[in-house]
Amino acid sequence: MKAELPPTRSYRGLSQDERRAERRARLIAAAIAVYGERGYHQATVKAVCEAAGLTERYFYESFANSEALLIDSFNAVTWSVLAVITQAAKEAGRARTARSRAMLHAYFAALQREPQSARVFLVEIRGVSRAVDQAFDTALRAIGKEVARIVAPPGAVEDELLQAGVVGGVIHIALRWIEDGYQPEIESVVDTALKLGTVLASNSRARR
Repeated sequence: MKAELPPTRSYRGLSQDERRAERRARLIAAAIAVYGERGYHQATVKAVCEAAGLTERYFYESFANSEALLIDSFNAVTWSVLAVITQAAKEAGRARTARSRAMLHAYFAALQREPQSARVFLVEIRGVSRAVDQAFDTALRAIGKEVARIVAPPGAVEDELLQAGVVGGVIHIALRWIEDGYQPEIESVVDTALKLGTVLASNSRARR
């Protein structure tokens, strides 16, 4: 017969696991802010912990090193943006072009609304290490598949090279837009990106 584990002690109504998860979330939010302001390479563990209001002891409770925090911060931003654009597509109706436009508008609006998150998502993730590059590639593959599922005809859904080209192209448009101070106006940027995005949604490009 297995011995029963003692109950997890709580503090202010939160269990140990809940408090650990709350500290982890604070560190990720702080990292996004610090990386967005200073850049990943100029940010220290101490700076992130200070921004989170936590000691370094709690950093190592959740993360092995700064790269692990960068990856988790990137993933937090990625899935948040993906949730926003998929919701926009859902609200746009069934027409592929309308869905594509809605997703692109939601994407660029999110980047403009949260420039610190945009920097983590687009700039700070690049070229840090092989592990970070792999996290970036994994996220892009997931985004490509989800976008294709929503806007592409059945034949194009399986074309991962096409997905990579379209998603990568939109990201490069976003990078140039940010570098140019969010100019031109968002509707113009959406129109430009839509020309690329419709390649994925076009029946003529689908595999037969």
